[in-house]
Amino acid sequence: MANRAISSITVDQGQKGAGVTGQEEMHNHPTLYIVSGATMLVLIILTVPLTTIGLTAASLGAGVGAKAWFLSAMPLGAASGLLGAGTLGDNCGRRSVFLWGLVVMAIASVAAAFSTSSLLFIFARIVQGLGGAAVLACGLGLLGQVFPDQQSQSKATALWAAGLGAGVACGPIFAGVVGELAGWSAVYWGVGLLSACLLGLGYFALPATDPSEGRPLDWVGMLLFMMSLAMVMSGLTELRFGWSRVSTLVLLGGGLGLLGLFLSLESRHRAPMLELSLFKSAGFTGATVGAFASGAGILALMTLLPMFLSRVMGLSAIHAAFVLCMWSVTSVVTAFAVRWLPEQVSLRSLLIGGLMICAVAQLMLLLPASQSSFVRFLPGLFIAGAANGILNAALGRQAIATVPASYAALGSGANNTARYLGSAMGITLGAVMLAHGSQLDGLSGLLNAWNEVVVITAGVSFLGALVITVVKE
Repeated sequence: MANRAISSITVDQGQKGAGVTGQEEMHNHPTLYIVSGATMLVLIILTVPLTTIGLTAASLGAGVGAKAWFLSAMPLGAASGLLGAGTLGDNCGRRSVFLWGLVVMAIASVAAAFSTSSLLFIFARIVQGLGGAAVLACGLGLLGQVFPDQQSQSKATALWAAGLGAGVACGPIFAGVVGELAGWSAVYWGVGLLSACLLGLGYFALPATDPSEGRPLDWVGMLLFMMSLAMVMSGLTELRFGWSRVSTLVLLGGGLGLLGLFLSLESRHRAPMLELSLFKSAGFTGATVGAFASGAGILALMTLLPMFLSRVMGLSAIHAAFVLCMWSVTSVVTAFAVRWLPEQVSLRSLLIGGLMICAVAQLMLLLPASQSSFVRFLPGLFIAGAANGILNAALGRQAIATVPASYAALGSGANNTARYLGSAMGITLGAVMLAHGSQLDGLSGLLNAWNEVVVITAGVSFLGALVITVVKE
């Protein structure tokens, strides 16, 4: 890859290739706030179903399987589209692909608001994820090129990571309030309007970018990857009926087979969607593993928390969203604080430490009895949020620091693909386990299933930290 004749992407800021290095210039640069705001919006859209799933399911007549897809459809779309969006950004210009991502998000949000069936709604959520993929991949890539030096890049990615936490904090509350006042469809009209507003700001304020040369989009690879993920997700959803069903085995086996075919083709493709040679870098491998563990671990568990609090403890959707804030708000604070850590603290150490602390905090969410109060969750949520903020900031910086400048959007795309792939799989499996537990033994079964989900997701976080520790620099 290093020998490819690929030109660096430049920024038209009055002087091509001029990055922002001064602290005052960085804080006044609109790219920082537009990208961070759009990142926050993607997470708001991701978390909308957490407090509207009951209203949406009742309106569309959704069953258990459809509800699982309501939660995992957008992460699936994001995971499917991030690698392709990163390649498009590097080839066609990150600004253009970023703006088109906002267009897709706006249109898909309106389509979700108009949905009259579960199938149409799930499709709209997948398309929302595809638009969000372009925003995430090219937004972080834009920050990498506009803030090229290590110090300003660290501060910029800290604000980007804070946007992740702020989106998770605001999304459920925004959706719960608007949903109660005006119905679930009004929430999607709202996020569609916000997407359009950011599109207008970005069109006039984001710097122009020049594309790289000669790396066509791998359409076959993108299609194979999306099909493999869709089949695996469908197989995980079917697990609620048991492992022995032929349909479950066919979906899981077919999905894994297509994923293997995708990796085989990518290894031989002259212009692959995913440069497998990047995994020779311990830093890139560590960031990818950390992102997957973060998605399948703490992010998946927190996505399921509001629904569990409503079912077991009788909290309203809005009250459950405020409990979740104990996690999301502290992650915003620590994401900002990371920029003040000494430079001697390596990103690898932050990834390992963040995942280990998340694992411990997740285990603090185990419940001994159904009559436990939500207050029991607060210490674990506080610690998990603090660790997650550190993790988000380290992942954002590592994603663009471990690839060549002309591959910044691809590096961001690969990192976020791992995060949302893990999230989609963790959410689906967790939702199915909770539904199965409830069907078997009512409230007691639901509580037992929650504890099983906590242990599994904590194990994913711990295993991610272990893999990063073992991988040599």
